[in-house]
Amino acid sequence: MTNYEDKICVSVRRNTFEQTLDALENLSFAEVRLDDLDLSEEQLARIFSIRARLIATARPGHLSEDRRTRILAGAAALGARYVDVELEAAPTLCRTVLSAAAQSGCRIIVSYHDFHATPARAELVEIVERCFALGAHIAKVACHAQNERDAARLLGLLGDKRGVVPLGMGPAGRLTRIIGPLLGAPFTFASQEGYAPTAPGQLTRAQLVKAWQELAP
Repeated sequence: MTNYEDKICVSVRRNTFEQTLDALENLSFAEVRLDDLDLSEEQLARIFSIRARLIATARPGHLSEDRRTRILAGAAALGARYVDVELEAAPTLCRTVLSAAAQSGCRIIVSYHDFHATPARAELVEIVERCFALGAHIAKVACHAQNERDAARLLGLLGDKRGVVPLGMGPAGRLTRIIGPLLGAPFTFASQEGYAPTAPGQLTRAQLVKAWQELAP
């Protein structure tokens, strides 16, 4: 089988710094969900000095915008391979994080989320264009897929030669997580064995590998 396993990014979300470090052990590619972690600069440095491809992500909700900005900018400066900012994030956050990433060579993921539906094709294309206009190296588009047509519409974004990661949330969207990397997506996300997924419809790493072994022997 073609080695698609390098395209599996394991999403790690834990409640403490110590739990996060333990979860990252033996992972070569992971998303570090910093949403619930108010880390010191020293703790951030320890996490992002790990010799692995790490995506720094801190979704809004728990942390203040100021703290979220400082954590994401800090992760970009301290060794994160990628930093994820939302398409609708505050301009100050975007400017600060993108500047820190540019200075350190960290790559930018600009992400869009719709937890209720999948927009029409024209709107999806516009969303991707907005992601790249903001400065994305990779555009991540995650939408709730209500049926197979929604999943197919998301996969249609892979016709773009730039790096696009289309993700369908919910049971009908699982197909996008399996097929995306086979059709050229830079990577997809998986949950860690034994832990709850960080997004609806997210498969485990083992489930993805099994599906790929059957589809692309």
